[in-house]
Amino acid sequence: MNAIALQPLGAGAPIGPPPPAPDLPVPPPTLPPPAPAGDPPAVDPPQVEPGAPPPVADPPPGASALGRLHARRLREVHRSAGWPCCDAIEVDLLAEGLLARMRSAQGHETLRLTDAGIAQLARTGVVNRAALSLHEALVEQVAREMTRAGRLAWRGLSLRARLAGAAEGDKPRWCIARPDVFSIRNTSVEAYAQPIVHEVKVNRADLLSDLRKPDKRAAYLDLGGECWYVLGCDAKGRPIGEPDEIPAECGVLIAQQGRLVVARSALHRALPRMPFAVWMALAKAQPVAGFDDEMQGLLGEFGE
Repeated sequence: MNAIALQPLGAGAPIGPPPPAPDLPVPPPTLPPPAPAGDPPAVDPPQVEPGAPPPVADPPPGASALGRLHARRLREVHRSAGWPCCDAIEVDLLAEGLLARMRSAQGHETLRLTDAGIAQLARTGVVNRAALSLHEALVEQVAREMTRAGRLAWRGLSLRARLAGAAEGDKPRWCIARPDVFSIRNTSVEAYAQPIVHEVKVNRADLLSDLRKPDKRAAYLDLGGECWYVLGCDAKGRPIGEPDEIPAECGVLIAQQGRLVVARSALHRALPRMPFAVWMALAKAQPVAGFDDEMQGLLGEFGE
């Protein structure tokens, strides 16, 4: 049997693990102060990238995001047989409870307005009629001013206008223009008719949309020797547009405190004669009633 010789360890060799370090006092953990009673629990703020917009909060419960497209769809369903379109607008209306799905005996599915949908349709109709009444009132005022100046005025005409070709050398184009007010002088000489077109705007969004349509403006200039933009005022009494926003070839009238104020005169173009189609349209339409000379005479008799 072989004996294993054990070599003696040196004096400097470690014997076993090192002794543990002396116990040190451990400080107690620092706890946040308790939240006052009634305060919501503390939450971490949302993490966003530097410079990024804040996160969009969810809409409050019960909030509705219905717009003009939804109101238009409600009108279309109300006036039609109610065939579904299966689009996002229809989904919104169904989710809001404004539309209901109906199934016929043959299995065909149609849409019908609920009582809430009828109420929503009535509310949008009130808003639309209010905006239309402002526009119609200003159109009536402009037409009356034209008759006061001794002119014949028409409202809501559909006149055929000639436009230049899309490119140089192309054939001219034709379109149907619908000016708010069209007037001519009360004369028996065709060259002295001096037709004038007035376009009435009471909403800034409508004005900006109209200014982005050069063909519409060109049609008005083709029909009349002068073209005027009549601008209404907003709820604060400020004009919905500035004269500098209107093209230089058009005049600007601003309706303020029941009066039409000339902000910029229109450029006058000589128009020796109007097209025969325009004369025919004027003959078929009813002009705005002017002042009755006989009634003015009666007023004079009563005043004597």
